[in-house]
This record gives sequence, C-alpha cells and structure tokens, in this order.
Amino acid sequence: MRCPKCKEPYLMATKIESGLSAMGCQRCEGALISLLYYRDWAQTATLPTEKLKAEPVSQPTETSDTSVALSCPKCARLMRKFQISGCHHNRLDLCLSCDDVWLDGGEWEMLKALELSNHMPKIFTDPWQTKVRAQARDEERKLRYLNILGEEDLQKSEDLRSWLKNHPKRQEILFYINHN
Repeated sequence: MRCPKCKEPYLMATKIESGLSAMGCQRCEGALISLLYYRDWAQTATLPTEKLKAEPVSQPTETSDTSVALSCPKCARLMRKFQISGCHHNRLDLCLSCDDVWLDGGEWEMLKALELSNHMPKIFTDPWQTKVRAQARDEERKLRYLNILGEEDLQKSEDLRSWLKNHPKRQEILFYINHN
C-alpha cells in the first residue's frame, strides 16, 4: 500500500502506541489505523492516571492537515474527513468501506493532548460533528465581536452574559437595559 498523502513511499508496519499497530509513512509521518484493531487496543489500554494528574495536559499544536480528499490505500475509495474539534482545524480521514483512519503526522499527538486518543471513534459520530460545528460557530461569533468590540469590551460583555444567564430576575434586567 502506498501513502495516500505522499503517493510514493510504501506504508510500513509501525506502532503509534504500545499495543496499537498501524501502517506508517516514513516521509510524512502519517499513519493508517484499522478501527477494528484500534477498538481492541482502546478496550485494553489504560492511561497512567497518576501521571495525568501530576502533569498538566499539554496544549495541542496545529499539525499539517491534508486539504485534499485522500484515497484509501486499501480500496482506493475517497476517504471522508471528520473535524476533530471546533477549535482545531485538523480533520481525520476515514474510509467508510474499510473502516480505516488516516492520521496525518502529529495528529495522534494532538488526539492525546485533547484526551481523545482512547475515544477516537466518537469523532466519527453525528452528535460529535454537530458539537464541533456548534463550537466553530461560537468561535467565529466570538472573533467577529472581538473585531467589533475589542478585547476589553468583549470580556465585559461575556462577564455580563454569564452573570445574567441564571439570574432570577434576568428578564426584568434585560427589559430595563433595552428600554433606557
């Protein structure tokens, strides 16, 4: 099988995590993971909870994401892209026929940093993608108002919004603000 991103080098057997085999590309550092093997690994994998409590989760960095549609290295069908989160632009490529996932170089580390490495199949569900789209809309709205209001006024607006959200006299306060 050839790398779906680089097209030239053959994929080689590798392990991206202890007990999790994949087919990897040495040039772009991408990896093809069978979700069948992944699910088996995720059921038996244990996260070192003491280490996670002792060390803060690192902030994920954006990695290089393929912007074009990829062909599955096994069946040559187009892989479907699934957004990881509304705050990160990386997308995982899934072959709906083979049930294999292509991770671009660095995306496994991003999943680990986002604490999603043991829950990757959730990313491919409709509820997850709906949540991602809502996050992206919220982020776009926040950026739009940041440009209009500036950082200080946006922060004051968010503080006011948080205060009003569950206030018992919310309606009266909003009426007062809108009619004065």
